[in-house]
Amino acid sequence: MIFNQFFDEVSSTFTYLISSGKGREALIIDPVLEKTHEYISYLKKLDLKLVKVIDTHIHADHISGLKELHKQTDCTLIMGENSRSEVVNLKIKDNEKIKIENIEVISMYTPGHTDCSYSFLMKDRIFTGDTLLINGTGRTDFQNGNPIDQYHSLFQRILKLPENFFVYPAHDYKGNKVSTIGDEKRNNPRLKVKSADQYAELMNNLNLDNPKMMDVAVSANITGKTLDELN
Repeated sequence: MIFNQFFDEVSSTFTYLISSGKGREALIIDPVLEKTHEYISYLKKLDLKLVKVIDTHIHADHISGLKELHKQTDCTLIMGENSRSEVVNLKIKDNEKIKIENIEVISMYTPGHTDCSYSFLMKDRIFTGDTLLINGTGRTDFQNGNPIDQYHSLFQRILKLPENFFVYPAHDYKGNKVSTIGDEKRNNPRLKVKSADQYAELMNNLNLDNPKMMDVAVSANITGKTLDELN
């Protein structure tokens, strides 16, 4: 299997490329527009055909590469059914299977960071978007985010997975690349709470600044418009 993790230094975003082998079909999760050339170059180098691209949610800190990748490869664009995106051409439900050749990815609705946040399971790993981060969790104070929803997504769904499951988030700001469910249970300070109400109190008092690109990124990622078209 081919599994490659790309990193965008500007937004600290991880993008994942998955394929069953050289010359086969490929899937990308959470692409960043400015890195499109890097993904295309990697696909060409390994003679891969990009057939499906997933965004875990509407991103607020960068512009997604969905539309540009579709333009260059005619791939299918996928998000969860709760997404407001006007760009995607396939919206999936909870627990739906996404297949490319002999690779299967299963959707898991994990709202809280946003109301359209999905995670994606594959064999021994989970792509958690901004729901579960390494030693953290995604903020819940915009895009219909809700800390109670996120608590249930974390404790009733994601953390029920086997402890040896690898955790691949959409972001990391401290140089981490991968964790496990067990490591997060043991070490993640956001998961030390005793109740949903305690978690909500924690998240509601973070007082974080808005992402720098939030005003343009959310609109661009919903409509597929360029920055020039939005201005």
